[in-house]
Amino acid sequence: MSGRINDPKADNGAEPLLSVQDLSVAFHQGGNSQTAVDHISFDIRRGETVALVGESGSGKSVSALSVLRLLPYPAASHPSGKVLFKGRDLLSAPEPEIREVRGNDITMIFQEPMTSLNPLQTVEKQISEILHLHQQIRPDEAQRQVLELLEQVGIREPRKRLASYPHQLSGGQRQRVMIAMALANRPELLIADEPTTALDVTVQAQILELLRDLKTEHGMAMLFITHDLGIVRKFADRVCVMTEGKIVETGPTAEIFANPRHAYTKHLLAAEPKGEPPRRNHAAAEVIRARDIKVWFPVKQGFLRRTVDHIKAVDGLSLSLKSGQTLGVVGESGSGKTTLGLALMRLIRSEGEIYFNKLPLHERSFKQMRSLRSSMQVVFQDPFGSLSPRMSIADIVGEGLAIHARDLSAQERDRRVAAALEEVGLDASTRWRYPHEFSGGQRQRIAIARAMVLKPRFVMLDEPTSALDMSVQAQVVDLLRDLQRRHDLAYLFISHDLKVVRALANDVIVMRAGKVVEQGTADQIFDHPTTDYTKALMAAAFNLEAAAGGAVSE
Repeated sequence: MSGRINDPKADNGAEPLLSVQDLSVAFHQGGNSQTAVDHISFDIRRGETVALVGESGSGKSVSALSVLRLLPYPAASHPSGKVLFKGRDLLSAPEPEIREVRGNDITMIFQEPMTSLNPLQTVEKQISEILHLHQQIRPDEAQRQVLELLEQVGIREPRKRLASYPHQLSGGQRQRVMIAMALANRPELLIADEPTTALDVTVQAQILELLRDLKTEHGMAMLFITHDLGIVRKFADRVCVMTEGKIVETGPTAEIFANPRHAYTKHLLAAEPKGEPPRRNHAAAEVIRARDIKVWFPVKQGFLRRTVDHIKAVDGLSLSLKSGQTLGVVGESGSGKTTLGLALMRLIRSEGEIYFNKLPLHERSFKQMRSLRSSMQVVFQDPFGSLSPRMSIADIVGEGLAIHARDLSAQERDRRVAAALEEVGLDASTRWRYPHEFSGGQRQRIAIARAMVLKPRFVMLDEPTSALDMSVQAQVVDLLRDLQRRHDLAYLFISHDLKVVRALANDVIVMRAGKVVEQGTADQIFDHPTTDYTKALMAAAFNLEAAAGGAVSE
């Protein structure tokens, strides 16, 4: 394999820092065994970044967890292979030896920092614990090193963050804390498992730039796991492409992108959402109109809990959305996107005027809204979290009919459920299964079918593709576009993924801190942004290198 292509100083002739040789991983349940990783091999040299790419279920994370023996044994086993770190086989090393390697020589950053950090411990406690475990240092020296690490990873006013708990930090700050923990003992190899997937585009750009700088400063090697080839192109020296547990192609990053040979690699490179939004129809009927919408949450203090301030989640926003059209709402986490959508649906209280099909929703109570719920539906970000694990797909999709179409017979309800599933590209015979038996993309199709079975006029799509692989994202975008064309639907599409928004939206609202930063047609916003904030978002979404210096800080 080739060495680093970005750093001519890499020592390509030396023994690899990490050498994975003929590794297989099998999972056992009952009398059954399933192969998750199938005879893979790759090397990582000192100072080199190797990207392991592929879709969910391809075996990327299982391979990475095998390096540190973090799989659940004996449910998982290694039928073949070695993992050599500086010549030592970690798979056969005794447990005390592997504990010395974990968190010291090799560290790992996980995808979702909120579930990886201890919610009951402060930032200082969690980072200093690693220092105490491996270095046996005094408390005052540990605090000094923690402050130094937090400053190094870009946490503002680090001393004020020592006593913070994970829930008091933003997503980007939590990921920076995870990186500080990973760097605490100056590891030789950093494994980053989808470290930016859950982050906004500008924060993603900052984290990638931070990892690149820290890698250079510390001389680390890195195993970078992702399904986003756009990141790989800017970040990795070499690429290993995985599917169905096998590495099907490997080589220098520039070569893989310029001349992919395997059909699966070509499929991944072509998987970005494409196509045009629906043609603008000025004569279309207005479905939603809102004027001066405000959602302010009170901040209460003191013994009497008096309101001393307000969090202005949405502050004076107006919009119009027509039938058959899509309005994209973009911005970073905490900008007020979802709060705006919930206010338009009258699922939370707001001030201002909201009209749906010319009906004044702001004059209706929540109880009076029930008759309109079938015409206004929501598709949420996480399909697994939004589907009940205890209900069959037939019950999940048919639940709305049981509430809003009580006069239907059981046979007619079942017929409509089957038709809705087939319309979103699922086999109707699978409707007696449960959510855990489906892939992420299939679960999102089920969530879309649940909304479409009620024949709505307006659908709020809240980050419906952010939890999906790139190729599945493209399929869901095509499906949403097809359903919109077929049923003349109005979409409010909330997302921080601007590539998806561009493929779907006619008009775009850019939000920040509850206010509209910029508003106009999709062509205006994407091709000729006027504000620095919008320009930073566009740079981060379409050119990560350009975003590094101009990204909006947290």
